[in-house]
This record gives sequence, structure tokens and C-alpha cells, in this order.
Amino acid sequence: QVQFVELGGGLVQPGGSLRPSCAASGTFATIDTTGWYRQSPGKQRELVAAIIPGGISRYGDSVKGRATISRDNAKNTVYLQMNSLKPEDTAVYYCHLRGRRTWFENIDDYWGQGTQVTVSS
Repeated sequence: QVQFVELGGGLVQPGGSLRPSCAASGTFATIDTTGWYRQSPGKQRELVAAIIPGGISRYGDSVKGRATISRDNAKNTVYLQMNSLKPEDTAVYYCHLRGRRTWFENIDDYWGQGTQVTVSS
């Protein structure tokens, strides 16, 4: 069973910064992609940032230039530095991992439980 520990969400004022982290327990034969998605009420879940094969970082259009994703492979932990936060960044942020637990298993998607980020004065 894969479990995630998501930390670093919370309440921040507009223009402020947050650096949520997500640590995945367990071992993986391969990790394809790690990243963050977010969902606010009445909207579909959308990509915030991800590290895809080759170590390439991808960002959602709404956060480009304001977000930086990084990963510590030794700790199975992914970080999301978000700056210049806006009220429209308010959402539940979900950690995502796509990988293979063992060489005998198929690649699967794993999701964290989510951490609330609220941007408000």
C-alpha cells in the first residue's frame, strides 16, 4: 500500500508563498512521473506541475513563472514552491505519482489525500 504525507498547505495572503511537500512511502521499481494537481469547487482537477521522464518539468498555464517543482529521489519526496499566490490559486492540492511497484506489476497512478491551500487576505 502506498501512502503519502502531504505537508505545507495552509492559509496565505495574496502575494505570499508556500512550499508544500509530498513524501511517498514504499518502494518502487520505476517512477514515471511525480507531480501536483489541484481542484477547486465546481472545477475539474488540473495539472499544477509535474516531473516527467527525463527529468523534464511541466507546468500548468495558470502557474507558469510562479511555481517550481523539485524532487528528492532518495526520500521519494516532491516539493512545490509557489510564489506570488493569488486568490484563484485556492484549491485542494493533490500529490500524484505514476510508477511501478515491482517489475511484475503494471504502471499505476497513486494519489495523495490532498492538502488545502487558501489564498486570502
